[in-house]
Amino acid sequence: MSDWIHICALNDIPALGARRVARDTGLDVAIFRNEADGVFALLDRCPHRGGPLSQGIVLGNSVACPLHNWTIGCDGQAAAPDEGCTPSFHVKLDDGQVYLDAAQLAEHATEQTRPIAGPISRKLACAH
Repeated sequence: MSDWIHICALNDIPALGARRVARDTGLDVAIFRNEADGVFALLDRCPHRGGPLSQGIVLGNSVACPLHNWTIGCDGQAAAPDEGCTPSFHVKLDDGQVYLDAAQLAEHATEQTRPIAGPISRKLACAH
């Protein structure tokens, strides 16, 4: 049996938007709310280039990454023709309140990181 952590009220998540949940270890988790007041939770990292999914637009049971418009389903799978997966999290909606699985929040996908942005070292950029 899972232990659940109360995160927020459903109305604290914008319709067709997200709310980020910070973790002690690892990247944030994004909880999304669709037009039917359904919720799903994913690691806040697109599998393509690490874009913040929490800043994307919710389309049914998917979210569009704000960087390159990849569509990521509630199961974390990228929609074809794109390929890739981001970790998903168990989320529960009970009487207008949103909960995440405590064990998953603490341990799931904590090794994931965001790509490092910035200039490429000339030494690594080209070998002539």
